[in-house]
Amino acid sequence: MHFEFKNNDESSLAALIGEEADKLGFPAYYVGGFVRDRLLGRASKDIDVVCVGDGIVLAKAVSSRLQLQRQVTIFKRFGTAMLNYRDLEIEFVGARKESYSKDSRKPSVSPGTLEDDQNRRDFTINALAVSVNAERFGEILDPFNGIEDLKNGIIRTPLEPSKTFSDDPLRMLRAIRFGSQLGFEILDSTFEGIKQNAHRIEIISAERIHTELNKILATKSPSIGFERLSTSGLLKYIMPEFEALRGVEFKNGVGHKDNFYHTLKVLDNLCAMSDNLWLRWSALLHDIAKPPTKKFVDGIGWTFHGHEVVGTRMAYKIFKRLKLPLDHKLKYVQKMIRLHLRPISLTREDITDSAIRRLLFDAGDDIEDLMMLCKADITSKNEKKVQRIKENYDIVRQKLIDVEEKDKIRNWQPPI
Repeated sequence: MHFEFKNNDESSLAALIGEEADKLGFPAYYVGGFVRDRLLGRASKDIDVVCVGDGIVLAKAVSSRLQLQRQVTIFKRFGTAMLNYRDLEIEFVGARKESYSKDSRKPSVSPGTLEDDQNRRDFTINALAVSVNAERFGEILDPFNGIEDLKNGIIRTPLEPSKTFSDDPLRMLRAIRFGSQLGFEILDSTFEGIKQNAHRIEIISAERIHTELNKILATKSPSIGFERLSTSGLLKYIMPEFEALRGVEFKNGVGHKDNFYHTLKVLDNLCAMSDNLWLRWSALLHDIAKPPTKKFVDGIGWTFHGHEVVGTRMAYKIFKRLKLPLDHKLKYVQKMIRLHLRPISLTREDITDSAIRRLLFDAGDDIEDLMMLCKADITSKNEKKVQRIKENYDIVRQKLIDVEEKDKIRNWQPPI
């Protein structure tokens, strides 16, 4: 099977890289994400080039041939080099094989063959290679049937799953992230490998973890990823506070809703309205304090009084532990959590001009985001309750517009 480049420019660039590799006597290949995304019909601005030889030498030769003004960026420690060409970022590396120790995801690296390099890849869909040398230009090398997995929408490891995930536990998060991004299923044996090694996620840095969480949150339906994080056992190590939302407790025959699934529904609802990452974090954490504030009151049922206040403190601890930004982004998330009950909790009688002004003052420029979160939070299965809350929401929304208009007129100053 031959690889189809998107256009002549892409094909010409690949041929040029192949020509320089031929001069050096290096077999060279496009590998990984660029190949995968092109086969899926997705755009990609990153190209990874693997050569059986010195990647830095090849990068310099290609840069010289392209007459680039900017120098090649070299990372000697990793044996890689990077250059920017038009809107593309191209990384060059020599083929390598890896071995891991149990207490680190950083491997011992030595020069290897293309086969060695494909063996070390995380998933079959990322182990595809395309030759750019003249003799075999465009030939796809697919030793693990990655193309078949792309067609069938499957995430699968090239080698034995437990070893793949034990060697580099970050791959467990990547499996779930790719599954969420691409809408793929994770093969049962691969998912079982994640379950067996979930505890090893603790050796991964917080920065790496939050990067993957952000990518899951950026997907169309993050609930898919977070459900898999939970069922795989990863979530209890990454965010135990969120895992604690799972389940329904009954007392005197009265139960509360499963706040884990409620939160996932709110998150998906919100994602249909906004791609604001920090508003999505707000949806994820808006009820995070329900477990520690849960109380059963005779004659009333289950209550979660103050969860919006306790939740702001918990958000700080979660952001700090995951090394997420503790600046205005955290403040924004805390504000959304603190205020998320306010608009809907206003009854018809409470929706006065002064109450609306207080809400406008407290929410500030984020009032529209807050109203989106409130709308996303309407998830009850009781149709009458949903109708009542939606009517209330519409009244508050209209009142916000009316009060802002009144205040504009009141504050208007005629030109002198």
